[in-house]
Amino acid sequence: MLGCGRSWLVVFALFQAGLTLENSCSEHCRACGGPERDQCLQCQPGFTLHDNECVDIDECGTELDKCPSNTYCINTHSSYECRGCDRACVGCMGGGPARCKKCAPGFISMGVKCVDVDECSEEVLACSDINALCVNTEGSFQCQCAPGFTRRDSVCVRIQQPVGEERSLLDELQEEEVEVLKQMFFGVVLCALATLAAKGDMVFTSIFMGAVAAVAGYWLSDKTDRMLGSFMKGR
Repeated sequence: MLGCGRSWLVVFALFQAGLTLENSCSEHCRACGGPERDQCLQCQPGFTLHDNECVDIDECGTELDKCPSNTYCINTHSSYECRGCDRACVGCMGGGPARCKKCAPGFISMGVKCVDVDECSEEVLACSDINALCVNTEGSFQCQCAPGFTRRDSVCVRIQQPVGEERSLLDELQEEEVEVLKQMFFGVVLCALATLAAKGDMVFTSIFMGAVAAVAGYWLSDKTDRMLGSFMKGR
């Protein structure tokens, strides 16, 4: 009973001193003279007493800010966070490329923010290999081998086609298709010459007649070769 009596004496002494128990105080108060917010006497960690109220401490920008380099401080309820700067920055005062203290390599200050440098558009060639193509990336660039080339020992070399497999566009065309293309070409030329000859120009008339004779001779020669070839195969 004596121990219990002493406990009540301690509580009574606290009331006499204007203090109440912690769970009777307003939010963020550790000790207070009443339940109201302006009756705080001692605050929880992360808060400071101002006019008998507990207000959040803004650790950012004070000696309490322990954020490492290339990060920035964000104040939170009763504490703070450290967040990484934008990759365009070397040191920053907030998020994004407009809050940089200094631009990172590969970036340049333009207006109020750091922007990427397009190394591929500069006058000096970024890629020393003439068979490589420059591809701009954020903060840097890459040298990629041009189509038909592959990287070998840090240089781009032409991809060698197996012997007998490399074919041109004309090789892939059938003989009949080539013949049709020839006839179309000669037809376009003759049509153009005929139009000019119709205007009465003797020069173009002579050219037109010569072209007709050449086409006729080519056609007869081609037909003769085909006939002889068929005859020889039939023997």
